[in-house]
Amino acid sequence: MRAREIPSLALDSYQRAARVALANHLVTATYPDRIALPLLRRWATELREDLLELFGYRLEVTETTARLFPVLDALDSTQPARTASDRVFDRRRYAYLALSLAALGRAGNQITLSELADHVAAEAGQVDGVELATDRAADRDAFVDAVGWLAARGAISLADGDAGGWANNPASGEALYDIERSVVVAMFRPPRAVQHLRSVTGLLVGSDEQTEDSDEDGQSRPPIDPKETLKKVRRALVEHPVVYFDDFDQDGRTALTAVRTVADVELLTGLIAERRAEGVTLIDTSGRMSDLRFPSTGTIAQVALLLAGEISDRVIDPDALELARHPIPENGDLIDLIDSAIPGGGVFDDLAEFGGRGRTGESSTTELYPFVENSWVNGAVSDLVERYGRTFAAQWQADPIGLGERAVGMLHRLRLVHIMSGGILVLPVIARYRDVVISVRDRIPQDFLFDSTEFDGTEPSSHSHTTETEAH
Repeated sequence: MRAREIPSLALDSYQRAARVALANHLVTATYPDRIALPLLRRWATELREDLLELFGYRLEVTETTARLFPVLDALDSTQPARTASDRVFDRRRYAYLALSLAALGRAGNQITLSELADHVAAEAGQVDGVELATDRAADRDAFVDAVGWLAARGAISLADGDAGGWANNPASGEALYDIERSVVVAMFRPPRAVQHLRSVTGLLVGSDEQTEDSDEDGQSRPPIDPKETLKKVRRALVEHPVVYFDDFDQDGRTALTAVRTVADVELLTGLIAERRAEGVTLIDTSGRMSDLRFPSTGTIAQVALLLAGEISDRVIDPDALELARHPIPENGDLIDLIDSAIPGGGVFDDLAEFGGRGRTGESSTTELYPFVENSWVNGAVSDLVERYGRTFAAQWQADPIGLGERAVGMLHRLRLVHIMSGGILVLPVIARYRDVVISVRDRIPQDFLFDSTEFDGTEPSSHSHTTETEAH
């Protein structure tokens, strides 16, 4: 591992580079910022070796881009593409994004937003269920969101005009973009040609191995390489907020228990491991690798923290009715949903080679977790609003149901709960936030009498309320 050879004075720089690569699989001259690419280029050789050795990830670095090619052990619905306003992409926006990227790959050095929209509309018309009608405001907004996602990552850069003006009125608004060819080429590089896939599982690691169908023919699966098990565990540590022992089979649990497994990831990233009886989490004190800080400021994050404490107390309440317990549902529904969008017939059936429901890395045991119904969650959030609502943002004070949904969604992304039909499953690490200390400070303005010779130009603060929460 090359990180062990780096002098201590330079180790912090190397760890920052590793965090940038792992947090942003595509780095350009402007994304995520202007210092990221020079930092990665400085440590490109060492990072290539360490990322490949520890995780099986491949890193390509050029003068204009750095592209990390990860491998997936399972589907993850908690990391969707998001708009500039943090709205999750829907199927329409994903379709526009893919078609825009294809159109940019065939375009010249510049393209107007209306030209790009015409190309996407023409291609969308050939796909059942996809359409871009520029006379519909909803379609234009979704298309601009997809274009904005590309622009934020440097695939295109605004040369003139305004995309918002076009979205409001395409007859009078326009935008001109420069196309960054190297970024477009680096952006879409799937491990296999998508037209060769029978299922989205064909993109997962090990999908080219023998599947369950081969077992029915009496053939056994090939043994798992212990080195691949270690890589799988390390990948989980950097891809998920919490890694539970229950996520793995016995070999994986043994690897996660080993001190060396976690220590190597700590050395590479500079993160600090917190070991608990149920699993391991890496604490990002830098704030540069995590896409979601918790605990944090803001109404949703504060309510999520308070709700975590309420849920923990409900699970261990000896006077309440015992909660039912259920396993975490497998991701078969998500696979079916994605596979349903794969065009059938014609060239796709002729070319399809990979896919199926073979080994995808799930635990071999079935663990049961307490189930809390949505009605209880809604009641708990309403109670929190009643107690602390004056400290919350105004938009949420009148919408406790929406606030609860956003707070639960945050806990789900953090793997503290798992959302399912009718309620949530409570995962073990949520107990970390059981003893939440709540401090409400009310700042009340005071009347001041000023002497003209002593007035320093400041004014008394306005009346405000803040909630400070801290987890122990």
